[in-house]
Amino acid sequence: MATRVHGPARRAGRLAVTTEEHPRGSDADLPLESVVTATERAGRTSGLEPEHRAVVELARRPVSLVEIGAALTVPVAVVRGLVGELEDRGLLDVHVPPAFTGGRPTADVLARLLEGLRPR
Repeated sequence: MATRVHGPARRAGRLAVTTEEHPRGSDADLPLESVVTATERAGRTSGLEPEHRAVVELARRPVSLVEIGAALTVPVAVVRGLVGELEDRGLLDVHVPPAFTGGRPTADVLARLLEGLRPR
């Protein structure tokens, strides 16, 4: 299983897969600003479904859930499910930012997130 890093280096448990066959798991709560990267095991994508392959290809460089959703033109909820499935297969590492005080991001974090969403 791939490593999900919370802040500096905390390992999380296994995610449930979000598909019609499986109940929604903790990937539903994956923060928008989470960043994913392809693992060494993701070297070959020929056996993957097209949508999974597209996520792995995007994750060859660090990429956020929001960027994946924009590139694939799908809702972030769909991206969360795809990322959860790929993480379970050991094809992605998920890097979750540290929790915010009070459970909410600061205005600075929100401004940076919005800046990252603007077209370049």
